[in-house]
Amino acid sequence: MEKLKFILSGGGTGGHIYPAVAIANELKSRFPDAEFLFVGAKDKMEMQKVPQAGYKIEGLWIAGLQRKLTLQNAMFPFKLIDSLWKSRKIIKKFKPNVVIGTGGFASGPLLQMANMMRIPTVIQEQNSYPGITNKILSKKANKICVAYENLERFFPKEKMILTGNPVRQDLIDIESKREEAIQYFNLDPNKKTLLVLGGSLGARRVNQLIEKELDKFIAQDVQVIWQCGKLYFEDYKKYNSNNVQVLAFIDRMDLVYSAADIVISRAGASSVSELCIVGKPVIFIPSPNVAEDHQTKNAKSIVDKKGAIMLRELELDSQFSLVFEALLKDQGKQDQLSKNIKHLALPNATKQIVDEILKLV
Repeated sequence: MEKLKFILSGGGTGGHIYPAVAIANELKSRFPDAEFLFVGAKDKMEMQKVPQAGYKIEGLWIAGLQRKLTLQNAMFPFKLIDSLWKSRKIIKKFKPNVVIGTGGFASGPLLQMANMMRIPTVIQEQNSYPGITNKILSKKANKICVAYENLERFFPKEKMILTGNPVRQDLIDIESKREEAIQYFNLDPNKKTLLVLGGSLGARRVNQLIEKELDKFIAQDVQVIWQCGKLYFEDYKKYNSNNVQVLAFIDRMDLVYSAADIVISRAGASSVSELCIVGKPVIFIPSPNVAEDHQTKNAKSIVDKKGAIMLRELELDSQFSLVFEALLKDQGKQDQLSKNIKHLALPNATKQIVDEILKLV
């Protein structure tokens, strides 16, 4: 059998990069001598994250359209043409068997070119509400791996496969890691632990809320692990104490989930998928500043099945204290939320996606 070659593209945020890396790792474990190339956007975080994961990456000169008239928008046609031309060159030189896109701007020109050159393409859509790039690409793609049901109104039904989102494999069994987690984060095993997740860059409104509520948490005998994001760390590190750990980012997600009793989180697609697998009681605070308000839709799909609580940013001042205190005091409610969210997990997503890719080889 000849050596297999795969091009993967996805980026802009961890939510697009991480699934692409997980898919590459699974392909590599099955075909150790396969060749891989990633394609990203020149100035985005994938240019650091992908090489850290051990893969080569090429950058395209592409950015998204802004919602208002800006110089960037005026440049968009030039960037698009340049990126299509460069994508064509990359594909001709590398000769991939399959091209895989996980969303984000760079995957647009690359998959468009692959489709035109008759190379099989697979899209992996993380969200319950697809972005514009994937909607356009879906018309020509061979397979579309989705994480949510009812996406027929966006994608051709016959190409869709419900697989779930790729998540870190070390999250599959966190129950057994609790003691290690308590030591690692130096926690008091007799106190409840609240984990706050604001995404890799952080979430201003979530951070403001936690700052305001910290004294109440401590009065309720709750210890807090507060991932505030690297943009905000300098503002909030002063709150580090015996009961509060402020972190820019968390290296050991498996351990922090294991230690947590209650989680407050944004509702990005990969966070939602991870939280289903770890099965902890969650209060989602979706970001209102994302395309098509997709975080609210992601969270709502869990809340509708009684697997989580959701508070919109507008409701935080009036509702948060009451909702949090009620959940903290009600162990039965915590257990019910855990059980319900776990039912929604799709832990074999990465393997299933790779099975679909290999059918096209």
